[in-house]
Amino acid sequence: MTAARTTPADRPQPGLRERKKIKTRRAIRTATYALIEEQGYDATTIEQIAERAEVSPSTVFRYFPTKEDIVITDEWDPVMMQELRTRPLEESWADTLRHVMRTALDLSLAEEPEVTRLRTRLGVEVPAVRARMMESMAATGRLLREALAERSGLDPDGLELRVFAMSVMGGLMEVSHYWAETGHRDDIRDLVDRALDVLEVGLPTGTP
Repeated sequence: MTAARTTPADRPQPGLRERKKIKTRRAIRTATYALIEEQGYDATTIEQIAERAEVSPSTVFRYFPTKEDIVITDEWDPVMMQELRTRPLEESWADTLRHVMRTALDLSLAEEPEVTRLRTRLGVEVPAVRARMMESMAATGRLLREALAERSGLDPDGLELRVFAMSVMGGLMEVSHYWAETGHRDDIRDLVDRALDVLEVGLPTGTP
């Protein structure tokens, strides 16, 4: 059995007000990343971001409560949850997650590859960004639990799904750190596959 699949054309398109919000949010993020590349994370202020994005500081705070939120916020959670819900129900959870993560990473790397690398580097180098990233992953983990509960019939608040979802999120966090710490030399999609292999079958057998 295959879950009903939707295409981008099938999904409701945002209205004018929502498009303006998206444009403003992207302008703030673009300004932030540019300033961080130019002068570093700590030297970049909300006032500078607002000036570069041509908005007021209060507008920046309305969209992003903290500077860390500007760095870690992206548009991919809804994409991943939608993809997860449209996968064949008989597909293994590991194959489903591989597809979902590869889809999101393909989009991210196609649209903003340098931003993706910068965000992972800041997650390693800046403690405040790393802490906020962990909070954000906990929220994404809750979304993952809900989507998996729909597919499995399990209780989204049950221990098993909580442990599984946060194991996945913790693994993805370590992939992000490893990728940045090794200079982004590997294909992150391959690293995600390796992480999911560990969750699916356990640690590889070591050589005595």
